[in-house]
Amino acid sequence: MCRGRLVLESRILEDGVLIAEEGVITRIIDAHDPSLSKEDRELIAAVPASDSYILPGLVDVHCHGGGGSSFPNATSIEKAQAAIDEHRHHGTTTLVASLVTAHADILRERAALLTELAEEGELAGIHFEGPFVSHARCGAQDPKYIIDPDPELTAELLEICKGYALTMTLAPEKDKAYGPGSVAEVLIKGGALPSWGHTDSGSAPAREALEFSRKAIKETTNPRSARATITHLFNGMRPMHHRAPGPVPEFLAAAARGRCIVEMIGDGVHLDPAIVLDMFETLGRDNVVLVTDAMAAAGMADGDYVLGSQPVTVADGVARLTEGGAIAGGTAHLIDVVRTTWQGGVDLVDAVYAASVQGAQILGDSSVGALRAGLWADVVVTDADLRPVTVLRRGEAVKPAA
Repeated sequence: MCRGRLVLESRILEDGVLIAEEGVITRIIDAHDPSLSKEDRELIAAVPASDSYILPGLVDVHCHGGGGSSFPNATSIEKAQAAIDEHRHHGTTTLVASLVTAHADILRERAALLTELAEEGELAGIHFEGPFVSHARCGAQDPKYIIDPDPELTAELLEICKGYALTMTLAPEKDKAYGPGSVAEVLIKGGALPSWGHTDSGSAPAREALEFSRKAIKETTNPRSARATITHLFNGMRPMHHRAPGPVPEFLAAAARGRCIVEMIGDGVHLDPAIVLDMFETLGRDNVVLVTDAMAAAGMADGDYVLGSQPVTVADGVARLTEGGAIAGGTAHLIDVVRTTWQGGVDLVDAVYAASVQGAQILGDSSVGALRAGLWADVVVTDADLRPVTVLRRGEAVKPAA
C-alpha cells in the first residue's frame, strides 16, 4: 500500500492511497473522500500522509542500454539484463531494447538474444534503429553498415523476434521504404511499426510514407498502436527551412492530426526544454512520447564506451562519437527526462503520461502504463523533486533507486 500524491492519467490526487494484491492494482482511494467506510478510514489512518509523488512505472520505447551495458553489444543474457536492471531501478518498469545499424548477422544474433529476454518478461519489445537509414543523417549509426531497404531481411528479423519486434527506424526517401512490397508493409503485416527517422527526405516522401503506413495499419490486425512513430523528432533528420521544408513539417502536421506519434528525447541535451514544451503545446500529449535513447553510459561515470561498432566518449554526461563528435545517444533515465520536461514548463500529469501511458499504447499493452485498478502494480515513488525512492514492479520492490 502506498500513500502520497498519485499522478493519474488526467490529474494529481493530492492525498491518495494505492492498494495492490498479487501484483495487481486493486484500488485507488482518495484519502479525503467523505463517503469512505469506517474500514477504509482505519486503513488509510495506518499509513502516514506524504508529499511523495507516486507515478506509474515508466515505459521507454527507445533505449540502447545503461549501467555500462549496451543492447547492440550484448553477447550474453547477463549483459543485456544489466542494462534492463539499470533502468528498472530508476523507475522504467517496461523497456524496449533498441539496436543500431550493424551487419545483418549481428542484427540476427542480437535479435535472438533479446527475444529470449522478451519471452521471459524482462523486455517488452525490440526496436531496430536501422539499417535502412540515410547516410546523410546517420548520426551515430555506422555508415559502413547502412544498406537499402530489404523486405526479405526485415521479414527474417521479424521471424527471429517471434512477435516482440516493436518498431524499425527507416528513412522514407529510400527505395522500398514504403509502398507495396516494402519494408513498411512487411513490418505492419508482421505486427510491428515503421518509425520514420534518420532521414534526409524532402516533404513529399515523408508525407507519402506517413499516409501509406496509416492506411496499411488500418487495414491489418496489427496488435500495436494504430499509428506509426517518428524516431527522435528533430534529431537525425534534415532541419526545417522555409524554402526546403524537409520531413519535419510533415511529421508535425501528421502528429497534429493524430496520425503519428513523435518521440522526443527530453533530456536537455538532444532537445532544448523550450522546444519540448512547444511540442506539447502544439501537438498535445496524445501525440508525443518521451524516450531516453539511452546508451551504456546511463547511470555511469564519464569515460569511453561503445555503441554498436562506434567508439563513444562521454564528457559532462553528454555522449558523443569519439571520431566526429555526433551525439551518440543519451545518458539519462526516463525519470530524468520526465523531470527535465516538467521543470521546462510541461504539466507533470502530461509529462508522466507521455512517459508511461503513451509508450504502453505504442506497445499495444493495456496492462501497464497507468495507476488504475486492474493493471500491474508497476509504481515509482519519488520525493518532491521527482527523484526515485522506491520502485515496484508487479507489486514487488525492485530495490531503492540510487
